[in-house]
Amino acid sequence: MKLELKPFDFNQAVARAGLRPDGTPLAKGAGLGAAEAVGGAEGADGGNFRSAMADALANVSRDQGEAQRLQREFSLDNPTVSLEQTMVAMQKSQIGFQAVVQVRNRLLSAYTDIMNMQV
Repeated sequence: MKLELKPFDFNQAVARAGLRPDGTPLAKGAGLGAAEAVGGAEGADGGNFRSAMADALANVSRDQGEAQRLQREFSLDNPTVSLEQTMVAMQKSQIGFQAVVQVRNRLLSAYTDIMNMQV
């Protein structure tokens, strides 16, 4: 199963936030119409944050498994696996894991801030 993330569309994100491309707010109520004109709140493919995070986690998990497999093969002196290939796979999985941890930390911080708001 091949999973791919689509590139970030800045104009669509700005329209969903109810802003103009220069960062100034649109008139009240105009943000929703602009977002729908660009592609709707969930985009043309029906994707959302939850599925994007699930895809990213699956990719990180796959990269970690591949790095472990290459480490094992290299330690068993497999002639088709090079040290460079193994190190690149290890770095790729480490960077992906660090990115996931940072996203989790930011989400937890945002959740904590929202829960501490006075109503």
